[in-house]
Amino acid sequence: MRPARTPIGLQLTQASRAVSRAFDEALAAAGGSLPVWLVLVSLKSRELASQRELAEVMGIREATLTHHLTSMESGGLVTRRRDATNRRIQIVELTGAGEEMFGRLAGVAMAFDKRLRRGISAAEVTVLEDLLGRLAANAGASESAARPWAGLAEAGAGPG
Repeated sequence: MRPARTPIGLQLTQASRAVSRAFDEALAAAGGSLPVWLVLVSLKSRELASQRELAEVMGIREATLTHHLTSMESGGLVTRRRDATNRRIQIVELTGAGEEMFGRLAGVAMAFDKRLRRGISAAEVTVLEDLLGRLAANAGASESAARPWAGLAEAGAGPG
C-alpha cells in the first residue's frame, strides 16, 4: 500500500541532505569544512573547553574529535594543552589563525543562513523551529541532544 503523501521523515531527510551538501560546499570554498566549523564555533561559544566537553557539545565521540583536532592543530588553528589541575584533561584553544578562520567561516555561515531564509518570513522561521523541535522530540531525541548548538547565536553565526 502506497502512502497518500510522501512520509515527512523522508522529506526531512532529503531536505537535510540537500542543505548539508550545499553548506559543505560553501565551507569548502572558503577553505573550511563542517567539522572545522563545528569545532571553531563550539570553542567560540565557551571560555575554555576540554576535549571531552567539545565532543559532547558536537555530539560525536572523543576519538572522532581527536582526529579533527589533530588535523586542526597541524594546520595551526587550535592548540591543546593539559589542564594544570587534572593532567588527564586536554584544554583546546583557538590560535590567531583559528580566530581568522572562524571569522571567515562565520561570514560563510551567515551568508548561507541568509540564503536559506530567502522568501521565508520571520513568523515562518519561528514555526519551522518549533516543528523541527517537535519532530526531534517525536523521534525520541533528548532535550540535550536538541541543544548542542545553543551557543551559536551568541558566537555570532548559525550552523547554516
